[in-house]
Amino acid sequence: MSERVNLEAVRDENGAIASAQEVLSLENLEVHFTSSSPFGRKSTIYAVDGVNLSVSERETLGIIGESGCGKSTTGRAIVHLNEPTGGTIRYRGEDITRPGRARKQELREKIQFVFQDPQSSLNPRMTVQEIIAEPLRAFGRWEGQKSVEKVAELLDQVGLPRQALQRYPHEFSGGQRQRIGIARALALDPELLILDEPVSALDVSVQAQVLNLLMELRNTSSRAFIMISHDLDVIRHVADRIAVMYLGQVIETGPADEVLDRPAHPYTAALASATPPNSPTEVRERIVLKGDLPSAANPPSGCRFRTRCWLATDRCASEVPKPVHVGGSNRTVACHYPLLQTESN
Repeated sequence: MSERVNLEAVRDENGAIASAQEVLSLENLEVHFTSSSPFGRKSTIYAVDGVNLSVSERETLGIIGESGCGKSTTGRAIVHLNEPTGGTIRYRGEDITRPGRARKQELREKIQFVFQDPQSSLNPRMTVQEIIAEPLRAFGRWEGQKSVEKVAELLDQVGLPRQALQRYPHEFSGGQRQRIGIARALALDPELLILDEPVSALDVSVQAQVLNLLMELRNTSSRAFIMISHDLDVIRHVADRIAVMYLGQVIETGPADEVLDRPAHPYTAALASATPPNSPTEVRERIVLKGDLPSAANPPSGCRFRTRCWLATDRCASEVPKPVHVGGSNRTVACHYPLLQTESN
């Protein structure tokens, strides 16, 4: 596999990227849904509830968490596939939380989304050439033969032969279809690429090919990436920073290796303990969480993880933990009893 891009030259003393500009930031983002029961009772589902995140040029931010934590909804809210109900989304400092129709169209050139299931995201009636060319035509950037050549170059870029241009999606494997989806997302030269579980449905060998492709794309441009996944090994391989989500909220952030090797939140520790050891000599004690993920329609009071946490006290039930800096680096954790010492101590 390719080596991770070296960002040491552009990081400041706190581990943040210094010379790269911030591309996107989320401030207290909320995405709530209303559901109705067969008896007419309505309830609010707090899918995303106060998320604060940012990503800069040349950086890959990984968002991890179990199913139902709100990570995919967060990504979809950024591109307005789910409309935010609160908070702020900023793109290069501009508030784009509720853009007008024209501005939303412009933003879709800058921010592209790669879906989890390549089979359902590709039109089966269109050839590969038509699929990749569709964004260029939709945004008025089709330039005849010049664009035809660009489509072919995009196919080269994602490692598919040019003979594939006249074939249809059903003629390809899952990994090849995902490459086609990535080529389509790159057609408009976006500044931010959001990938929602891009390799979860692929075989391990194909996963490695797609991940290497994504890392090569990152290493050869200033583009920012947001990678959404439940697979910690995938995130460790591609991400510079990690945000851990639980029941609609971010509970820990920091450099990828530090968060996974020295977790500060009990939930992160439980996730990390479920991954295979880094070496044959490493002994890793498995932390098994009791109970199921609580309902997003009725989250626990105080700390939302307290119903499954072995460190929980009465304080956890009555007081919402605020993010604090831990570990002597650019890391934060929302926990009353973090596993690492806080910087103020």
